[in-house]
Amino acid sequence: MSLTITKAGLLDTLQDLGRAGYRHLGINPTGAMDQYSLQVANLLVGNEREEACLELFFPAATLSFEEDALIAITGADMGATMSGENLPVNKPIWIRKGSLLHFDHLKEGYCSYLAVRGGFDIPAWLGSRSTHLRAGVGGWEGRTLKKGDQIKFRKTIQCPVDWNKNHHHTLPFGAAPLREALPSDLVFALRGPEWEELDDQSKELLSTSSFTITVPSDRMGFRLRGEQPLVRSTDRELVSTTVDFGTIQILPNGQMVVLLADHQTTGGYPRIAQVIKAHHHRLVQKRPGEQIRFKWVEYEESVRSCISQEQNLRHLQIACILKLEEHCTHEPFRNQRISKPDH
Repeated sequence: MSLTITKAGLLDTLQDLGRAGYRHLGINPTGAMDQYSLQVANLLVGNEREEACLELFFPAATLSFEEDALIAITGADMGATMSGENLPVNKPIWIRKGSLLHFDHLKEGYCSYLAVRGGFDIPAWLGSRSTHLRAGVGGWEGRTLKKGDQIKFRKTIQCPVDWNKNHHHTLPFGAAPLREALPSDLVFALRGPEWEELDDQSKELLSTSSFTITVPSDRMGFRLRGEQPLVRSTDRELVSTTVDFGTIQILPNGQMVVLLADHQTTGGYPRIAQVIKAHHHRLVQKRPGEQIRFKWVEYEESVRSCISQEQNLRHLQIACILKLEEHCTHEPFRNQRISKPDH
């Protein structure tokens, strides 16, 4: 009923959709960097959408499966292999007991998600199983995964007996990529509360230039470097106020930071823009050294994008339930609720 970490990765944790409702106590939501990919992984194995998954950054951990499992890998393609054979992303895969899962090279994206049928047997803290690294709680002992960690599954399953004895078997269906007819570097954003504090040239730069994600960048935020520093038209000091995932702040040196999953609950830097929620997954799958551009949209378009993404997830959920029952007749998959997650 478990998998074992036989080799530790760079920054591998257990994450779900985060813990809402505690920002007034200074506790930020944390949760998955790419919540869309986490939900897709869960749906592919028949879990509820908010179930905790392994969040992996390259170089990722090596995993040994001590029991049979039904898994799915989504998000970044890190060249997953088992017994020398490549494993696909965005498809459910049966894994035999005793199998060893490696991630050999980063092909595309930044962070991956691994879901197991039934979820991981870890305690919740304040309603979430996400790892809160700064507080040292949640997830697996409140920390990144280390060699020797053995994480139990909440559900015991057995691989079907009607396929060969290889270490893995990929089911013949999967999740199609989001249909977004957009350049890969383009991210939609709203103008922020302090947008008007930028001078005209800085507004033009933000609208026409590309920005490079620099090192250091992590789960707390991506630092962005432009062709030249941005300039405020005022030097007034701001009272520390609310920030969120996707908030873009201008730093004293004129460069920017876009806040991510481990962002603080409040901040004192000017909030010049906000990446829309439906494009968080596009943002976080960019790696340090890659570039992004912003397209300014209105609130109504932001809402439409969220509705479209939600519809995509609901359609995928229904399709996965039907397909899993077709190909896994020994497992019931119709007990899911088809509804929007709480977070």
